[in-house]
Amino acid sequence: MSGHDDTAQRWEEYKRTGRDDLRQLLIVHYASLVKYVASRVATGLPNSVEQGDLVSYGMFGLLDAIDKFDPGRGFKFETYAIPRIRGAILDELRSMDWVPRSVRAKARRIEQAMATFENTNGRSPSEEELADALDTALEDLRDTLGQIARGGILGLDEMVSAAGEGVSVGDTVADDSNLGPGAQLEASEIRKILAASVKALPERERMVLALYYYETMTLAEIGKVLGVSESRVCQIHGKAVLQLRARMLAATRDV
Repeated sequence: MSGHDDTAQRWEEYKRTGRDDLRQLLIVHYASLVKYVASRVATGLPNSVEQGDLVSYGMFGLLDAIDKFDPGRGFKFETYAIPRIRGAILDELRSMDWVPRSVRAKARRIEQAMATFENTNGRSPSEEELADALDTALEDLRDTLGQIARGGILGLDEMVSAAGEGVSVGDTVADDSNLGPGAQLEASEIRKILAASVKALPERERMVLALYYYETMTLAEIGKVLGVSESRVCQIHGKAVLQLRARMLAATRDV
């Protein structure tokens, strides 16, 4: 209990004084959080991507989170920081453009097929229906979904609106106190859209997202819960996030 009290006092003093020594203590205290996020991002990435590099990229997200976090808002720092750490890692990976353009093109094509199906039928397509819409074999579609998910180009902190200061999905589930007034309103609206979009997903896809993002389970652990392979969980995750992204991109055009 005293450790928690010490951290809370450290936060209070740092936000009041801005002392660099207190900032350094907070960085050391939360460094393990960066390693945790990096290990999750590294799952399924090529061996050429060093986890140590991912940790280095994630530290920029941690530093930004420490500087902007407001403990007075009542949010846990971990809830606020994890999307930013993960976002910093993915931003660096994207800047390196290591994900093949063909994978990005496949993701866009699947998103478009999902959006067209939902507009026509008023519901999400099954994998079989999506494969038919794309005129591809079911196993080929599943392989592609796995490639997209492992590519790290998708996640619940993907940018979904370019309006104003910009709001990521991570901002909608964490603390948006550091956004401007316009972006705070936008984040509130997107939060509602996200909740409705997740609710409309098939049950298994909702479960995968909940276990991965909120229970912080690994893909392998989720596979054991669902009784499927880790690669199958990766495919389900890829389809779920593509569906959310397609819905939210469509919905936020009017936000």
